[in-house]
Amino acid sequence: MKTILCALMLMTSAISIYAQEKPITLYPNGVPNSKPAPAAYVEKLDKDWITLVTNPRLTPYLPEKGTANGTAIVIFPGGGYSGLSMVNEGSSIAQAFNKLGVTAFVVTYRLPSDDIMIDKTIGPLQDAQQAVLTVRQRAAEWGIKPDKIGIIGFSAGGHLASTEGTHFDKLVIEDKDNISVRPDFMILLYPVISFGPFAHVGSRENLIGKNPPAALVDLYSNEKQVTANTPPTFLVHCEDDDVVPVQNALLFYDALLNAKVKACMHIFDAGGHGFGLNNPKSKDKWIDWVKSWMNENGFL
Repeated sequence: MKTILCALMLMTSAISIYAQEKPITLYPNGVPNSKPAPAAYVEKLDKDWITLVTNPRLTPYLPEKGTANGTAIVIFPGGGYSGLSMVNEGSSIAQAFNKLGVTAFVVTYRLPSDDIMIDKTIGPLQDAQQAVLTVRQRAAEWGIKPDKIGIIGFSAGGHLASTEGTHFDKLVIEDKDNISVRPDFMILLYPVISFGPFAHVGSRENLIGKNPPAALVDLYSNEKQVTANTPPTFLVHCEDDDVVPVQNALLFYDALLNAKVKACMHIFDAGGHGFGLNNPKSKDKWIDWVKSWMNENGFL
């Protein structure tokens, strides 16, 4: 009996930290820019890895009752635009932000594919814009302040987040109520930014093809899309990242500085790529730096 009671107490403690709600379909009236999926194109889940997404959705994670501070974060997991790391760069991140009193939303977005999309280059961005629109549209329902909605992205999810943060004035979704899809702040972890010489080739090819025109390369090289209206940004990368070169973060930071956008960057000397919440090579936790940065900038 004692063992059972202890287990129940542990479960209750875990549940009190956050509450995951049922996923919300991003497009209840039909997915835009889509075409019928082939029979073999069925969503697959392997541990924390999701592929072949056809039903983009938003999963809310709510802080413990009484601790929410009105700030929200929309999370874009990485995966090279070929899959989504839904635990390491999704639910675990949501739970960490819940502990800060932040309401979190994990986006299961479509991966670019000619099999299910009319134009695969805009598919993920549509889902990103729709996710921010949905959170802002329903802010009162979740107790969120509509001017404190940020985004965070990892690796290729960082490319998607930085695209959403620099292309918000280029709408690729329907927005009848003219609700802003501009995030109020951005957090980018080992992000894919540039599709130029420092590109992660797999992400670039998956999104815009193997031989894209120069105009499309420039459009999705997001260091070239920064303006004075780009949201304040927090960047984390590692010098020894051999998947996405650290120059991606450096290029974006430099563009932010030139545009006089508030920016903060932390570069680990080691840690590689894809470490999620905790860099195994460092005792420092980037989530603590983020908390300080959000406080200093009035986002908490």
